[in-house]
Amino acid sequence: MRTVEIAKQPIELHKFLKFEALVGSGGEAKMVISDGLVKVNGQTETQRGKKLVTGDIVEFMDESFQIVEPILE
Repeated sequence: MRTVEIAKQPIELHKFLKFEALVGSGGEAKMVISDGLVKVNGQTETQRGKKLVTGDIVEFMDESFQIVEPILE
């Protein structure tokens, strides 16, 4: 599982997919979400505006990503 530092939370699911370059466009993000290809915390998520916060786990294309807060140095 990869951790992804997100400074400005919450982040919407479709924006997260674009932020991580898992999709090429907003339209593609909308399509994969509405087709039920994305899971959040183990549940299929079809709302592209789903808000993600620290601790949430996103699964897409056999990869898992956990949202974490940035480490301040």
